[in-house]
Amino acid sequence: MNLERFLSRSVQSVPPSGIRKFFDIVSEMKDALSLGVGEPDFVTPWSIRDMGIYSIEEGHTHYTSNYGLLELRKEISNYLKRRFDLNYPNYREQILVTVGASEAIDIALRSIINPGDEVLIPEPSFVSYKPCTIFAGGIPVEVPTKAENDFKLRADDIIPKITPRTKALILSYPNNPTGAIMTKEDLKELVDVLKDKDIIVISDEIYAELTYEGEHVSIANFPEMKDKTILINGFSKAFAMTGWRLGFVAANEVFIKAMAKVHQYIIMSAPTFSQYAAIEALRSGAAEVEKMREEYNRRRRYMVSRFNKMGLECFEPKGAFYVFPSIKSTGLSSEVFAEKLLYQQKVAVVPGTAFGSCGEGFIRCSYAYSIETIKEALDRIEKFVTNFKAPTHSQETQKNSVVVEQ
Repeated sequence: MNLERFLSRSVQSVPPSGIRKFFDIVSEMKDALSLGVGEPDFVTPWSIRDMGIYSIEEGHTHYTSNYGLLELRKEISNYLKRRFDLNYPNYREQILVTVGASEAIDIALRSIINPGDEVLIPEPSFVSYKPCTIFAGGIPVEVPTKAENDFKLRADDIIPKITPRTKALILSYPNNPTGAIMTKEDLKELVDVLKDKDIIVISDEIYAELTYEGEHVSIANFPEMKDKTILINGFSKAFAMTGWRLGFVAANEVFIKAMAKVHQYIIMSAPTFSQYAAIEALRSGAAEVEKMREEYNRRRRYMVSRFNKMGLECFEPKGAFYVFPSIKSTGLSSEVFAEKLLYQQKVAVVPGTAFGSCGEGFIRCSYAYSIETIKEALDRIEKFVTNFKAPTHSQETQKNSVVVEQ
């Protein structure tokens, strides 16, 4: 019996994540190093862990409100005002606690998309945006960004993509995979285009705390965009809480009510002990976040310098914990470069095409690893690049199947 015929067409149409392929190989490869995982190498700060443990010991093991603990929503409201000057004072109805930012992205799309609605997705971008749009019945519309613009989204990039069917724009800065950020001036250019249009902005700001030049600015900081913006954030990246699975949404009451409806049917509520830990994170975690940010910044500068010195041009990312160097000088495609590097030097990176077709010619490398691991991995990459001799006229080059000489 062909059981695949019972599967949803939308699910069948979505390929597996382009990231997982390499990590499955690395997990079974002796002495392999990975620069591919987008997860902090730091352990969750002790005071946060302790509060999670204490909440269990105190018997807080039941469901919370669908919206999340009221105490946590109040702390999120205070945090957004304190750190980013974002005003969501009605925390009872303007904030929803989710199972990570990933659930928030999913239910935001499901709450606003009707079949056939178009969603503008700037690329390169996080791998979940397209599939979640498709699962919600929408049509993803790729909006390529360019290296010469430091992968910032420009008004000229989105204007030609807007149609009467455009329902939403996903804005993801600081960006995964490029590390690009958007300044207030950059965002103003987009606001001038969007303010009079019936387009909702889903702003994924999970890396907001990991901004290395200036302060993070949200499109929701613009009064004319606040009610049309669904702001998503969480605790995984800044507070090193990936395994706790906790995120949140801040938005107009209309959107939060709709998202809470989806959330209550598919999730019920986010993990209770994680919510208590998050309260502690927001109250006392700022110093630990700063320590981690300083260390990421040190690694960031080192990694950018090393890539440029070895001849792989790398623009300076000013947010998140990724660099996105160009490998075009090797003559290899992103996929082939990553495969050959893995098998010949035992270093895993992610091909840029995992994040959209405009990622061709680039690789993503995470610096959420110890400086020792980063140094060793970059030594191996430099050896690979140095030893590589790309023919300029062979048929093999055209097919991206150049043999690396050891």
